[in-house]
Amino acid sequence: MNATTTRGALLAALACVLVGASFTANSVLGDYPYAGGQTLRYGLAWLLLLPLVRGEAKARLRTLAPRQWARLALLAAVGMVGFNLAVLAAERSAEPAVPGVFVGCAPVIVAVAVPLLDGRRPQRVVLYGAFLVAAGACVVQGWGRTDGAGIAFSVCALAGEVGFAVLAVPVLRSLGPRLLSATVCGIAAVESAVAGLLVDGAGWLRLPDADETAALLWQAAVVTVIGFVCWYMGMQHIGAERATLFSGLIPVAAACTAPLVGTGSYGVAQVAGSALVGAGVALGSGVLRRGPGPVARAGGLGAPADHPRGSGTPDSGTARGVRRRA
Repeated sequence: MNATTTRGALLAALACVLVGASFTANSVLGDYPYAGGQTLRYGLAWLLLLPLVRGEAKARLRTLAPRQWARLALLAAVGMVGFNLAVLAAERSAEPAVPGVFVGCAPVIVAVAVPLLDGRRPQRVVLYGAFLVAAGACVVQGWGRTDGAGIAFSVCALAGEVGFAVLAVPVLRSLGPRLLSATVCGIAAVESAVAGLLVDGAGWLRLPDADETAALLWQAAVVTVIGFVCWYMGMQHIGAERATLFSGLIPVAAACTAPLVGTGSYGVAQVAGSALVGAGVALGSGVLRRGPGPVARAGGLGAPADHPRGSGTPDSGTARGVRRRA
């Protein structure tokens, strides 16, 4: 494993652990208007990211073609705003573990989709790792009560999770992690505001109380700014299919932190699932490989060189919620 692979793996892991550990903050936003919360979180994240991209933003954004702007709008709508709406809708008739199990299958789909879109075959070692990660995430979260609507919306949440990685690949090459994060946050804030006005009318936004303010600040500054930039930097270093393997750490981090706040327990199932996730990540990402590790080819993120980028709440039994990317 070389320095590039190590750096990318650590960045992707940090991003996913931050998301998984954010369930405590998410749990206090249950009564806050969804669209308004998303607008505040993404809008604040956009403001925080602006100083980091001010020097490069104008020149790079001017080079984007209309289809790339459309991709960015779709990324924000599907992978961010739509993902969260799907999770919320699923949890109306299903326990949080159900969308979590579906979203846990994202590494398998990304491991197949990204190589095919890049004109190459999926790698067996990444696929094997993805299956282990998906199995481990399911074991950590378990299964819960659901109906047809819960399953349908959980599938939509899975599509949003996949889109968050797959749709970003081409524009990440052009914009880089920081500018991409800033741009999609700005777009998502506008999309959330429009959705709120259309769905909730005048009640789409209100002044948050002290706890809600703290939760929104955590989501914006830590989970979104730091998490998004680290995620896309990890994708840039090791490719989308390898970075997505680390999403299996989200339910693991949630399960580990749940006992600290009394919202769940960390038992035998969580230990076994965590071991499966760890094995899958180690196998598929190449972190245990000796010698030069696979890196992203200059022409295609997610394409390894031949020679060496959400507020689900844990339920009462375990921390089996699925993240909500905001």
